[in-house]
Amino acid sequence: MLKVLTLIVGQMQTNCYLVYDEKFKETIIIDPGDAADYIERVISDKELNPRIILATHGHYDHILAGQELALAYKIPFLINKDDLFLVERMVKSARHFGYKTPLVTPKISGYLKNGQQIPLKSFNLAVLATPGHTPGSSSFYIKKGNIAFVGDLFFADGGVGRTDFSYANTIKLNASIAKLKKLPKNTVFYSGH
Repeated sequence: MLKVLTLIVGQMQTNCYLVYDEKFKETIIIDPGDAADYIERVISDKELNPRIILATHGHYDHILAGQELALAYKIPFLINKDDLFLVERMVKSARHFGYKTPLVTPKISGYLKNGQQIPLKSFNLAVLATPGHTPGSSSFYIKKGNIAFVGDLFFADGGVGRTDFSYANTIKLNASIAKLKKLPKNTVFYSGH
């Protein structure tokens, strides 16, 4: 049975997700926004086996704990290449928003591509390019549980991700939302906040 644990982390209250199968305990970490110690403690308490870290996009509040977790579990950290510029300026962005603790820019192990399948023992995760909020925004769909992780594309209250950044694009964001509307009607969406 597929399980999703939602961990609310960091000053921006970002949703970090641990997605796993109860039988094998293989786990995908999605959007490790902060609080690596807390995330590691939950993983340990649940006896989970992290296999990969995925970022829906490159904003600092979704990737702050990425490097620490990648090193702790010796697992890859993947993001869409179009958001690499955001990863590279993560420390500067976090400092701008008041972070004082030591910060380390995540080392990216590889890049997510639209249509890519990430296989685990008991389920596959499909990568869907959903640009707009950022150029490399990605969503992740797991058919087995009929669930999708959408980052900051849209939110439970009906709001959508910001497009007032110089690199954002409202037309692309709306097209990405339309793309996700084509998923099965009973799909459960998990947003970034």
